[in-house]
Amino acid sequence: MPTPALPEPRITVYERWLAQARGLRFACYEDLWRWSVREPDAFWRSVWDFFDLRSPVPPTLALADARMPGARWFPGVQLNYAQQVLRHADAAHAAGHPAIVWADEPALEAGRLGELGWPELRRQVGVLAARLQALGVAPGDRVVAVLGNRPETVVAFLAVASLGAIWSVCSPDMGPVAVLDRFRQIEPAVLLRADGYRFGGQAHDRRALGAELVAGLPTLRHVVDVPVLGLAVPGDGQPASGGPARHAWADLVAGEDSVTPRPLPFDAPLWIVYSSGTTGLPKPIVHGHGGVVLEGLKGGTLHNNLGATVETGDRFFWYSSTGWIMWNCQVSGLLGGTTICLYDGSPAQSVRQADAPADWTPLWRFAALSRCTFFGAGAAFYASCLKAGVRPLQQGGLSALRAVGSTGSPLAEDAYRWIWRELPKVDGRDIWIACISGGTDFAGAFVAGLPTLPVVAGEMQCRCLGAAVEAWSEPDAEGRGRPLMDEVGELVCTVPMPSMPLRLWGDDDGQRLLGSYFDTYPGVWRHGDWIRLVPREQATGAIIYGRSDATINRQGVRMGTAELYRAVEALPEVLDSLVVDLEYLGRESWMALFVVLREGAVLDDALKRRLVAEIREALSPRHVPNDIYAVPAIPRTLSGKKMELPVKKLLLGANPAQVMNRDAMANAASVDWFLAFAAQRAPGATTIAAPSATAAPT
Repeated sequence: MPTPALPEPRITVYERWLAQARGLRFACYEDLWRWSVREPDAFWRSVWDFFDLRSPVPPTLALADARMPGARWFPGVQLNYAQQVLRHADAAHAAGHPAIVWADEPALEAGRLGELGWPELRRQVGVLAARLQALGVAPGDRVVAVLGNRPETVVAFLAVASLGAIWSVCSPDMGPVAVLDRFRQIEPAVLLRADGYRFGGQAHDRRALGAELVAGLPTLRHVVDVPVLGLAVPGDGQPASGGPARHAWADLVAGEDSVTPRPLPFDAPLWIVYSSGTTGLPKPIVHGHGGVVLEGLKGGTLHNNLGATVETGDRFFWYSSTGWIMWNCQVSGLLGGTTICLYDGSPAQSVRQADAPADWTPLWRFAALSRCTFFGAGAAFYASCLKAGVRPLQQGGLSALRAVGSTGSPLAEDAYRWIWRELPKVDGRDIWIACISGGTDFAGAFVAGLPTLPVVAGEMQCRCLGAAVEAWSEPDAEGRGRPLMDEVGELVCTVPMPSMPLRLWGDDDGQRLLGSYFDTYPGVWRHGDWIRLVPREQATGAIIYGRSDATINRQGVRMGTAELYRAVEALPEVLDSLVVDLEYLGRESWMALFVVLREGAVLDDALKRRLVAEIREALSPRHVPNDIYAVPAIPRTLSGKKMELPVKKLLLGANPAQVMNRDAMANAASVDWFLAFAAQRAPGATTIAAPSATAAPT
């Protein structure tokens, strides 16, 4: 089917609607943004009306209480995420557009594209919801999944949302420690598990992981086996030795009996996602139906310029694992009636010839096969394509492509230039690059792109509508930061947004939520990124400089350092450890693991392999460090905390006197090794060898 002519930007349609329906006109985007954050009630009510959202009780007020945390949105309103998705089914099907197109590695190699039509999506969602309801799943129950980026995962999520139950998913490449650290906290009633997955041309059997999860989750009542590799044995629906009943996926989606999505309060919990801090278990973040729907439509349609496929021909692809919030954001394309494109596999294929570089063309081949109009991936993917000399246009079939998205880490300027050089022109101009930065924490973006604004290499084009983003200095005595312009500061948001967390699961007194986002600047959201706002004529641009805390951010998937320490320090040779993940503007990120070894132990290749294996198994392959070093001691504060952030700042080039207060340390001499190491890594250094592990006393 040919791609329609380039449609009018959706932001332009919205601005015209504001003029006609509200009498509001703005000279430039910055004025529109300023109105959206100064008048949050009027702005978010306009989003509701512009997208014609439906509720049995129409809204009279958008923002009832503007406190952070504790904001109250759309009191009395009822809606359902799945209902908003499925309302597009009839029109899209009548126009001949599918809901989902997808491929895994074998399908891509064969040039086959699977499709799930809107009527079939509606049928499977309704039938699965009915079966889950018959199994006793009720509103508020947690249903968890270890599934890949496949249509079954989308169907399961929408069925759970239909019932008012709460969804949570982990990627099947994650290790049992990482998955159980997440799911144990929320006490799920149902587990959907894949028998395995394919990645990089290899099949990975994950039945052992599934068995560990069943053994480690005593609240499970039902387990659903989803065959991917053909290894799963369907259960008969009867408990085995008092364990949960087992069911086959095919049985639960067969038939016609179904339930329709039930209207729910605006703040009814939709899903639980996880954003890891540097200590303790991952934070289980609860988002609500209403907030996610509004943020998904605003970000997807107004900023990413995705229209309903029946009007624009848009097809939305963002390469992601299910363990990354971008999976949730991709599925949110369905909220606006956009066909979504799913690829389940590796972005690169290993080449069998010895010493041959990896083949980074699979995603471009999938883009051609699926005829996606919007192609999104992590910044590291584009950097890898650039280094490998990939020529996407040689794959053919990219004529439908109109936009490229990037997130996960800063996109370097040379990657912008590579995209403009190697991807098709659109109406004779360089393809639009829509870089975004936001987070799992609120399931959205703080800074993003806009098709009507100029693109400056290395910058994000604007602050998102409704996102009162500022760069702040360190807090003063009253806990207030000083707003900065064209200087690097902490990314804060000074006005609530409807997709901010309802709460953290199990955080009954709200103290963990406060400590996670509001401890530095009371009443103001601190996101944990360094940002520089750049004044421009039409809109304020933004540059993200990476995390301002010690969280590990690998390919967009964040893990807490505590999770890695548990895996590493389980080895008898390791007494202590510290990990830092360095993100650079314009340079490839680098993650180092520093270990203190028992007397007599040596960090040889064999021990390094065991450390890598432990991390790969407990967390995931993407969280394996780039380098491992033996050190004499880990710097700690007087209270015994590992000094992750000071070491990170030191290795990023900060002045040691400003980040390391030896008088506030339990083992001040431990800093000497890291000072020497930082000096050797500094630009212009003549040596790259790490100092000896005996260079400083413990």
